[in-house]
Amino acid sequence: MATPNLDRLAGRGVRLTNFHTTAICSPTRACLLTGRNHHRVGMGMLPDLPMRHPGYTGAIGDDAATIAQVLRDEGYATFAVGKWHLTPRDQRSPSGPFDTWPLGKGFDRFYGFLGGDANQWAPELIRDQTYVDPPRGPEEGYHLSEDL
Repeated sequence: MATPNLDRLAGRGVRLTNFHTTAICSPTRACLLTGRNHHRVGMGMLPDLPMRHPGYTGAIGDDAATIAQVLRDEGYATFAVGKWHLTPRDQRSPSGPFDTWPLGKGFDRFYGFLGGDANQWAPELIRDQTYVDPPRGPEEGYHLSEDL
């Protein structure tokens, strides 16, 4: 199978040789998206538990570029799907602010949920920056795994 875009990305990219993850989803996600230590980007813990200490703000800071921002700047289109869990709870309102949502972190599109968990039969879904209803209800056999 020809993969010219992946080949081009690999040819112009870097090889990560020193990396770690954590036992918690949000800090690991922040590491993967930024290529930096989770404390350096403000995600020392979960976004639901922000603290005033440096490294524990519960949101990726504007000084940390995400892979989506880098790819966008190089002309790629990006789409995040599924669990985000990088937005503080008080910033998940339908009216924003949106700077910690996926589109605010460089993704062109998003379909999924912002929190750490979701009701699998009646999730609070978001398309880009708008809350949307699931395509069907649980009584019609809907399950989140069909969408993601």
